Amino acid sequence: MTRKFGVGALIAAATVLLGAIPAQAQESGADAVQLVLDNLWVFIAGVLVFLMQAGFGMVEAGMTRAKNVGNIMAKNMADMCIGALAFFAFGFGIAFGTDGGSIIGTDGFFLSGAFTDFGDGLSTPTFFFFQVVFAATAVTIASGAMAERTKFSAYLVFSFFMTALIYPVVVHSFWHGDGLLSDLDIGGAKFGDFAGSTIVHSTGGWAALMGAIFLGPRIGKYDENGKPRALPGHNIAYVVLGVFILWFGWFGFNPGSELAADEFVMRAAVTTLLAAAAGGVVAGAVIWAKTGLLDVAMTGNGVLAGLVGITAGTATMNPLGAVVTGAIAGVIVVYSVLFFDRVRIDDPVGAISVHGVCGVWGTLAVGLFSRYDDAFVGRDNAGLFYGGGIEQLIVQLIGVVIVFAWVTVTTGILFAIMKRTMGLRVSREVEIEGLDLHEHGVPGYGPDTPSPVR
Repeated sequence: MTRKFGVGALIAAATVLLGAIPAQAQESGADAVQLVLDNLWVFIAGVLVFLMQAGFGMVEAGMTRAKNVGNIMAKNMADMCIGALAFFAFGFGIAFGTDGGSIIGTDGFFLSGAFTDFGDGLSTPTFFFFQVVFAATAVTIASGAMAERTKFSAYLVFSFFMTALIYPVVVHSFWHGDGLLSDLDIGGAKFGDFAGSTIVHSTGGWAALMGAIFLGPRIGKYDENGKPRALPGHNIAYVVLGVFILWFGWFGFNPGSELAADEFVMRAAVTTLLAAAAGGVVAGAVIWAKTGLLDVAMTGNGVLAGLVGITAGTATMNPLGAVVTGAIAGVIVVYSVLFFDRVRIDDPVGAISVHGVCGVWGTLAVGLFSRYDDAFVGRDNAGLFYGGGIEQLIVQLIGVVIVFAWVTVTTGILFAIMKRTMGLRVSREVEIEGLDLHEHGVPGYGPDTPSPVR
C-alpha cells in the first residue's frame, strides 16, 4: 500500500527538521518548497565540507612520517571539536552579527541576537552549520605546515583563536553585508570571492606560513650546507585517498556557497571539476619534466591547487576559464613548493603553496576570467579578458593584500606570545622519537605494525 504525501506535509516535515522558517517565505506553496530545498541543499553541502576534515587528515598523515600519524589525526579532530565550539561562542557573532559601524559583529554570540539575512531565507541553524565547517577548514590548513614539531597544547590554543577571532574578522570584512570591505569599490568593481580562495584558503595559508616560520624547519630537513633534503611521507595511498575525499567535499564547498538550490549550483560543480583536473594534469607534467619521474604527492597537490584556484570564481567563470585557472594553479604550486624549500620555510605538505599562494592566484583570476554576460547578470563585474577593464583586477589585489596583512600580523603576534610563554615546539628528543608516543601516549600504528621511524 502506498501513501501519498501532499506538498503541505512535505513542507511541515522539513520545517521541523530545519528550524524556524520566516513566515513571509510561506506566501505561496512554490516559494515554500524552494525555501525547503535551499535549506536542505545548503545542509547537504555543509555535510560534504565536514567530510573534508577527513581528507585533510589523510593527506597530512600520508605526507608525514609514521611516528606522527596519530598526532596529525588528533589535530584534525581537535580543529573540528574546538573550532565548532569557538565559532559557536564567538566566531559566528563576530563574522555575521550586527555591524554597528565596527569592523566586527557586536552581537549574536552563542547564536543569540540579531543576524543579517542569510541568502533568501536560510534558517540560522542551516547557515551556522554551513559556516562552521568553513571555519574548521581554515584552521586545518595550517596543521600540515606545522606538522611533526608542534606542541599539541600550543596547537589547541592556535585553533581556538583562529576560529574565534582571526578568521571571523576576515569573513565579516568581506562577506558581511555591512562589513568594512564588503563595499570595496573601484570604478564600479567590487571584491569578488565567491567561495573563499582568499577568505578561507589564503587565510589558512598565511597562518600556516607564520606557523612554519616561528617553528623553524624539522630536524634533518636541511644538510650542513643548507640544502633541503626530502623527508618522504610514509603512505602515498593516504595522500591519494585524502585528495579524492577533499575533491568530493569541494562539490559542497563551491556549489554550496550559492546558498540556494538554483541553476548556478551545477555551473559551480562543473568549473570545480574541470579546474581540479587541469591542476592535477599540469602539476604532474611539470614535476615529471623537472625530475624525470611523476611525483604522486605533487600531482595530488596540483589537484588541490586547482580546487583552491577556482574557489573564488567558480560561479562567475565559464568552463574554459576554469580549466585555464586550474592549469596555472598547477604550475604555480610546483614552483611555490620548491621556493619555500629553498628559503628554509619547511612545509611538510605544501599547505602554504596550495592554499596561500594558489588562493591569491584564484582571487586575482576573478579579475581576469570572470564573465559578465546573460548567464551572469547580477554577478561579479567582467574580468580583464572579457572586456571589464583593469578595475576588477585592482580591487581583487587590494583584498588579497588586506587579508595577508591581517592574518600574518595577528597570527605572528599569537605565535610570538606562545613561543615566549607556553612554548611552541616540542623538544629535540620528542621530535626524533615521534609525537605519537610523547604527546598522546601510544603509537599511531600498533606495536606489531611495521612503522619505521625516520
